Amino acid sequence: MNIYKIAAIPGDGVGKEVIPEGIKVLRKISEIDGSFKIEHQYFPWSCEYYLQHGEMMPKDGLEILKKFDAIYLGAIGDPRVPDYIGVGQLIFLIRQNFKQYVNLRPIKLLKGIACPLKKQPEDIDMIFVRENTEGEYGDIGGTFMSDAPQETVLQTNIFTRHGTERVMRYAFQLAQKRSGKLTNVTKSNALRHSMVFWDKIFDEIAGEYPNIKTRKVLVDAMSMFMVTKPEDFDVVVASNLFGDILTDLGAAFQGGLGFAPGGNINPEKEFPSMFEPIHGSGPDIAGQGVANPIATIWAGQMMLEHLGEERAAKMLLTAIEGVCTEGKIKTRDMEGINTTSDMGDAVVRKLIELNS
Repeated sequence: MNIYKIAAIPGDGVGKEVIPEGIKVLRKISEIDGSFKIEHQYFPWSCEYYLQHGEMMPKDGLEILKKFDAIYLGAIGDPRVPDYIGVGQLIFLIRQNFKQYVNLRPIKLLKGIACPLKKQPEDIDMIFVRENTEGEYGDIGGTFMSDAPQETVLQTNIFTRHGTERVMRYAFQLAQKRSGKLTNVTKSNALRHSMVFWDKIFDEIAGEYPNIKTRKVLVDAMSMFMVTKPEDFDVVVASNLFGDILTDLGAAFQGGLGFAPGGNINPEKEFPSMFEPIHGSGPDIAGQGVANPIATIWAGQMMLEHLGEERAAKMLLTAIEGVCTEGKIKTRDMEGINTTSDMGDAVVRKLIELNS
């Protein structure tokens, strides 16, 4: 029997409410499947931890996390702590040190979920492969003559051949497993260095995959086409910034951020990958028990897929969709009155029902 060790980091706000639901579901599906076991350990690393200790996690935090098979993150953010500290000293640190260079974000409309575009589930089923460790989020820059009339700020983008090739190759390989279509999001008409380079690498890697149908779309046009013709897209590869923005747009198509999971992937499995809902910590609703845990549970499904538990992953996605289709349990974002725990319990019941 495979035993998977999961590092659970609830983080801040609603993260503390949704991660326990995800763990509850993972433990139940492992029990039902019977071929693997989930063991988890909670870590209190968060903005609250920062306020008490002056750091987002202890200095040996990365060494501790290396011992786990996967990381399950809730949400990071607190009005008392600048976002660049919370994100930079925990999320970015883990992504970069654990070579999680692929950010996978599915944009998939589940049955039973209303879509503002009036589209059907078969129309919205794409997945973004977002570069996750460099690009526009490279931490190189500075401020000169601070607070003077001539104050100048520089923020440098970083695009390396190694980093760009590996995320492109991952996207092509994923396209091979899916529909054979891959869209490259770019802005090479204006960003004449970084995005021209990005396109060059895309075209080079495309030569290795002649069976993949490719398309290049400017990022501004992509934001329009995603709204008007989402059915045209399957696998999409994008830079760090472009992928971050476009997947939040896509979340609106699939019911909101409560239905939007993400995976920070180290494809070589040299280090643990990290799975999370892409929503924030929701300080306005934290502690009320009304947050939708579906994105977190779905992120757990992505974790199972990454760990190689395909059968369990498929079963869990079926259970999630079954609960949404029935529509009996709805959290506040779904215009319902049910709690976070109610939704987690509903997914557990559906798993039991599917295997009875």
